Amino acid sequence: MVARDSDQTKLDSAELAQLRALATRLALKGIRKRSDYVFLGLPLYSIAKGPDLSNGELFGHAKGVLAIGDRATGIIAIGGLAVGCIAIGPVAVGLVAIGAVSFGLVLAFGGVAVGLVALGGASLGVVAVGGAAEGYYAAGGAAHGAHVVDAMQQNPEAVEFFSQWNVLPWFGSRSGGRR
Repeated sequence: MVARDSDQTKLDSAELAQLRALATRLALKGIRKRSDYVFLGLPLYSIAKGPDLSNGELFGHAKGVLAIGDRATGIIAIGGLAVGCIAIGPVAVGLVAIGAVSFGLVLAFGGVAVGLVALGGASLGVVAVGGAAEGYYAAGGAAHGAHVVDAMQQNPEAVEFFSQWNVLPWFGSRSGGRR
């Protein structure tokens, strides 16, 4: 093992500046833009994508009425992790959420959807529709709940419920038949 003097391992300010410049050239340039107009204490729009090494940020976090970023928080949020009234992104959390993994207080669409009304590959909600659906009213390939429509069972109340909303293509009329 080689003994090192602690002064030899420290970088001087010139070397640190060179390393930052190299890191900036190698890294993707980040984008930071925001509106000067403010609504409800938030900028009208905010965009924050990619790294901002000068501020020590590896990911952009946009906050605004319309927020677009790696992480986005706003009334309408679009991003890798989106949180807002309407949230769209791979991971979305909001009143209405659309994403691969979505958690919607009212409505959720996605591969995995959890919400009052959930529509997705795997869905969990009071009303759930999907390949695997769990809910009070559930419809799908494999559905579980109080009132279920799936390949094995067609609960009359569930058929009536889904028929009146025309949620499923095979429920074209109120009687549950095809159109």
